[in-house]
Amino acid sequence: MKSSAEAESETVPDDAAPERVLRRDAERNRRRIIDGARVVFAERGLRGSYDDVAREAEVGVGTVYRRFPDRQQLIDVLFEESIADVLEVVETALAAEDPWEGLVHFIVGLQERQCADRGLRELVFGSDQSASRLASTRAQFVPRIDRLIARAREAGVVRNDFHSTDLGIMQLAVCAIADATRDTAPDAWRRTLSVLIDGLQPTRDGVRPMGAPQLSLDQFDAALRADAASRR
Repeated sequence: MKSSAEAESETVPDDAAPERVLRRDAERNRRRIIDGARVVFAERGLRGSYDDVAREAEVGVGTVYRRFPDRQQLIDVLFEESIADVLEVVETALAAEDPWEGLVHFIVGLQERQCADRGLRELVFGSDQSASRLASTRAQFVPRIDRLIARAREAGVVRNDFHSTDLGIMQLAVCAIADATRDTAPDAWRRTLSVLIDGLQPTRDGVRPMGAPQLSLDQFDAALRADAASRR
């Protein structure tokens, strides 16, 4: 009886093995470029250069351009991976038995990722997303976040006038604090976030009125554009 190796040698052309090696090398380089871009963009935002990506990935800059001749292709790959990671956070939050703990898990988990990764912040909350990608992102996130908040309200553990756009504005505010204290007190944003989270809970004496209506999605988009413009 022939071994699997012998059988393969009879059915696979002699030049197939080098082709497989080339494909493996190409895929390995592609993965190194993606991982390198994630590191560079986390530190510098999506405007990090291909030269920086190549150094981090330990490949030639020509290899980066060959694999991703259009910069948007690389950003799109990172976007899809980032969306999958954040979706995992929100799904874990929805699966939590305690509605309050689930909501806090999501708020803190998303904020940790945003504060550690400028690229993620720009990918998920950037104002320069295409209309189709923005619609796709919202379709995946908004209903889940609304469910998180709704079940916390139904359990009586979060104030009734708290909405998903309020959460988005909270995230922007805490990111601004993280940016301002990154070099002097990199965890200072956690203190502010704790105060904000506590402010979501109703008390026996009720809650202080918000003082202004919730933002519409259009108003939230305008806030995102203003935030992005302030960082350019």
